[in-house]
Amino acid sequence: MLIEQTDLSGVVVLTPKRFGDARGFFCESWSRQRMAEAGFDIDWVQDNHSVSEQVGTVRGLHFQSPPHAQAKLVRCGRGALFDVAVDIRKGSPSFGKWFGTELSFENGKQLLVPAGFLHGFVTREPDTEIVYKCSDYYSPECDGAVRFDCPQIGIDWGMAGIAPVLSAKDKSAPTLDSFDSPFVYEG
Repeated sequence: MLIEQTDLSGVVVLTPKRFGDARGFFCESWSRQRMAEAGFDIDWVQDNHSVSEQVGTVRGLHFQSPPHAQAKLVRCGRGALFDVAVDIRKGSPSFGKWFGTELSFENGKQLLVPAGFLHGFVTREPDTEIVYKCSDYYSPECDGAVRFDCPQIGIDWGMAGIAPVLSAKDKSAPTLDSFDSPFVYEG
């Protein structure tokens, strides 16, 4: 597996090796043993799968607060999306900074988003499937969001001329400057 570090500590792009023949391909999308050897020892407890029908569907920027904070490992099962992580750990040298990358069925990339980061994506193709692992169970009382178009973060979603398709929750999310993060940078 190719492991690419990003400018945000803990946010990593993983690209599993694909073994292909006339039938298609096989890949190992996660190996606890191999990833622990690389310094990533995460106990995944839940797998989620969503489909976004329209191009320009934005989900995020979401997080779960302690005590049910979640790390996520995100991949694209079909289609393509632009996936983003934003550091929201108080005191972090990269607080409010973001990293984004294209995840598609074709490129096979995955994004590892640690707890303490916002996560969101925008779809690039119709009927895009998003599959992701979580390190804790969903907890409605710990669920939160920050606006995807927050000017303090300034994410370039690559959506010129495309109107975002948003949930009510995402439309009403606060901006970063009016948000009190429950996460603290621990160095």
